[in-house]
Amino acid sequence: MKEKLQFFPITLFAVIMGLSGLTIVFGKFYHMQWMPKIIYDSLLFITFGLFILISFLYGLKAIKHFEEVVKDFRHKIRINFFSAISISFLLLSIAFMTYWPFLSMLMWWVGLIMHTIMMLHTISFWIQHNFEIQFMNPAWFIPVVGNILVPVAGVEYMPKAFSFIYFAIGFFFWIILFAIFLYRAVFHHQLPQKFIPTLFILIAPPAVGFIAYIRIAQSWDTFAVFMLFMAYFFTVLLLFLYKSFRKLKFFISWWAFTFPMMAITIASVVAFQVSGQEIYKYLAFILLIPAIFSVGFVAYKTIIRIKRGEICINED
Repeated sequence: MKEKLQFFPITLFAVIMGLSGLTIVFGKFYHMQWMPKIIYDSLLFITFGLFILISFLYGLKAIKHFEEVVKDFRHKIRINFFSAISISFLLLSIAFMTYWPFLSMLMWWVGLIMHTIMMLHTISFWIQHNFEIQFMNPAWFIPVVGNILVPVAGVEYMPKAFSFIYFAIGFFFWIILFAIFLYRAVFHHQLPQKFIPTLFILIAPPAVGFIAYIRIAQSWDTFAVFMLFMAYFFTVLLLFLYKSFRKLKFFISWWAFTFPMMAITIASVVAFQVSGQEIYKYLAFILLIPAIFSVGFVAYKTIIRIKRGEICINED
């Protein structure tokens, strides 16, 4: 048990990202009267309970094996997943926004402060260390592009100008990191198997960016449509890359592709709300199927690996 705790992976917070996203999807479908409330309520508290459990176990690791946490924090890839903690807070604040506003506000502030610190530290870490291009992978989007999540609940708790700061930072780094990633993907070696499913993270910035922009500007305009259609483009592109996902060995990093599927589903619901165009309603229902399937499949694979004792192991 001691060894398991020592190697408890920071990447498990990606589980909360995926489940929180699915919870928000069910919340949106419930508020649109497309789904019963019991599904939303049940998943909300299951996700919150898992978040507390994973946080407790990683906190215990920090107390008993602090050197391992420091090693994770200095790792050129795993450092990006520390922002999954703050993003989990931000996503849970969105999930609780209509259910329990006070808890939502509290979690938003904690997530905001943590994410701001982690974002600045991670960017500093990138600048201060020399990276080979092969270290670049879509997980790099988590610390900085995650800023786009702040306005979704943030417009309820702070002036819109405050939320726009984080939206601008996230959007700016999305463009930069995407250009670097495309260069790495086209002109250098293929991603390691472990990180191929993280390609789905490419869907999240424009999908969440669309939602955040609608929350800030309250406007169905050209820029909003641009963000939404870019999200649809990346979704279709990944369908054409299906050969890259065949016969892959399962890793916890697979959870990284579940949240973007939720993001594009939610974006479709929001598009229907603000535009009134039925096509987005149909797209939301179509996208809901792979969204649910992806979480169910990855959850099943995770449970199998837990039973086999293949999760908390030395990844180095």
